[in-house]
Amino acid sequence: MQEQVAIIIGAGPSGLATAACFSRLSIPYIILEREDCFASLWKKYAYDRLQLHLRKQFCELPHMPFPASFPTYVPKSMFIQYLDDYVSHFNINPLHRRTVESTEYDEVSKTWQVKARNAGSGEVEDYRGKFLVVATGEATDPYTPEIEGLDTFSGEILHSTQFKSGKEFNGKKVLVVGSGNSGMEIALDLVNHGANTYIIVRSPVHFLSREMIYMGLVLLKRFEVGTVDSLMVMMSKVVYGDLSKYGIRRPSEGPFYMKDKYGKYPVADVGAYEKIKAGEIQVIPAEIASMSGKELLFEDGKSRSFDTIVFCTGFKRSTSLWLKGDDYLLNEDGLPKPSYPNHWKGKKGLYCVGFARKGIYGASTDAQNIADHIKSLL
Repeated sequence: MQEQVAIIIGAGPSGLATAACFSRLSIPYIILEREDCFASLWKKYAYDRLQLHLRKQFCELPHMPFPASFPTYVPKSMFIQYLDDYVSHFNINPLHRRTVESTEYDEVSKTWQVKARNAGSGEVEDYRGKFLVVATGEATDPYTPEIEGLDTFSGEILHSTQFKSGKEFNGKKVLVVGSGNSGMEIALDLVNHGANTYIIVRSPVHFLSREMIYMGLVLLKRFEVGTVDSLMVMMSKVVYGDLSKYGIRRPSEGPFYMKDKYGKYPVADVGAYEKIKAGEIQVIPAEIASMSGKELLFEDGKSRSFDTIVFCTGFKRSTSLWLKGDDYLLNEDGLPKPSYPNHWKGKKGLYCVGFARKGIYGASTDAQNIADHIKSLL
């Protein structure tokens, strides 16, 4: 059994930020990662045109700013380069291809005991640490909803994590399921590459420009969320007008309130709105009821056929399957029970990072808080 001071589970940006903060404070740690690389969501499971939706100063990891030459909105390739440099700079060496099967707190030794399967050898390895940091993030396991007849669909089915570029779908009729940022951006990429593009927009959604979101984040440092939300909605109405004629409803609750309460982000519009307005992206305001072959029946009674379906339906978390002995920090869905800003600290040396629904900026703050707290206990 390998004994450590701290064990970090997950080598995405949250885990890397925590590792860097530990290094700065000379806290010994190991970092376990189930994929064969760090930041796998960015390196393996993100579409090509992805950019950070927030300005770069909101997306830096602790103790290493982006190079001044980087653009305001950092594209995927440059963010990956930044993460590579970050890992080199802080000498972070994740143990890759380690899938955690169980973690339990041992009351006798006052340590967390972690069992992880090594995909290379097939063997289960044992680790023990005084502190355990869950850094598996909000986006762990791709989620596709259960739909009657889904297994009979004769076209191509993708989750957003499998989509790379719209250029493969020129001339095809494609349905995007899910109207968050990934859904809107993938729909835009599809139509820009000549696909006949449809998107299901069932829930009300806020459209904001990236500049509005930046202004909102700055104002939130000084004003109540309700005040900022009122301004955001007013500006959205001025810029985007009445969205209902395109099949899109505005929520009754404000964009930043919804982000904090439900983890539902406003759409940071980078061009999808104009395509919807022009009728190039067609909105379907109804869920899929069932499907057979390439034919889809919708809840509004209409049926349409598609060559491809892209599910931009987000992720579930599997933390509850392997995290044992915690009834305080994380709920069944793998999200924190304590409310912000105390969401990161559990009991018995258990912590979580990157679950505040505040993006990379929130994860960086969590990482520093965790490192400072552990240092104070050592």
